[in-house]
Amino acid sequence: MRSPLSGTQHVLRAAGYEARVASVGASLRMLRLGDRDLITPFAADEVRPSMSGALLAPWPNRTADGAYEFGGVRHQLPVNEPERGTAAHGLVAWLDFAAVSAGPDELMLRAVIPPQPGYPWLVRLEVTFTLSADGLTQEIVAVNESASDAPFGLGGHPYVLAGDSGPGAIDAWELELPGAEVLLVSPDRLLPTGSAHVAEGDGRWDFREPRALGATEINHAFTQLRRDAAGTARVRARAADGSGVEVAWDDRCPWVQVYTADSPGNATHRHAVAVEPMTCPPDALNSGRDLLTIAPGAAVSAGWTIRGIDP
Repeated sequence: MRSPLSGTQHVLRAAGYEARVASVGASLRMLRLGDRDLITPFAADEVRPSMSGALLAPWPNRTADGAYEFGGVRHQLPVNEPERGTAAHGLVAWLDFAAVSAGPDELMLRAVIPPQPGYPWLVRLEVTFTLSADGLTQEIVAVNESASDAPFGLGGHPYVLAGDSGPGAIDAWELELPGAEVLLVSPDRLLPTGSAHVAEGDGRWDFREPRALGATEINHAFTQLRRDAAGTARVRARAADGSGVEVAWDDRCPWVQVYTADSPGNATHRHAVAVEPMTCPPDALNSGRDLLTIAPGAAVSAGWTIRGIDP
């Protein structure tokens, strides 16, 4: 029997939640609370669209020209976003992760990033999904099994749904985004050109207090995140009836990329909001900003939780 295009399928259920995880890319394929989708789902027998629910490692977002220097050595990654001349979203989105353990409400997957041109390090990844009354928690551990330091970053890529999906649906949503600093990017390549406080200028990226998205277009990384006493940052999207979804994470991810899925003329135009917790900003392999370095035999980790918000 032919396997689904997105790989082996895993189903988790707990406390009214249901999650479906595809082995290719350790992708969160569906997350539902009752009869309400919390993320944009895709079919098991479908090539994952738009990085939906994928794990991003050993770097999130974009690397300019796919080129960077680390430890005095120049490296060249494959340019997989040719229209922008960048290496985007890492090397694991199409790896097939094997199940280490699986239960009714918890799943652990494992894969290895093999040494390759542009990234000559061996890094083992373990991804644990846990479903509970608190929502779906995804925890990632990366272990450097090489003989030298490895540069590293990671992130997630869920498209969250606060209400009905469809072209322009998000215009009616309310967004709460706790970032005080926004990374400015070039319009053609979406690479960093500087940064600003979100209140500068017309304040279009200032969502520190919840407000309607309207027609605001966002495809930017944010940092200086407001956190609660436990160190948790939260992005929330709500529909007009007050129902919505929250993505929360701790200080292991000092960044979040938010993308309003702008693609005029397409059925997916502004249908959802991508909320991408990240350990480092775009082009960190070049800037070095918040880039992690994993020593031989050492590990780093990060994680986030997605939960539904009741009206």
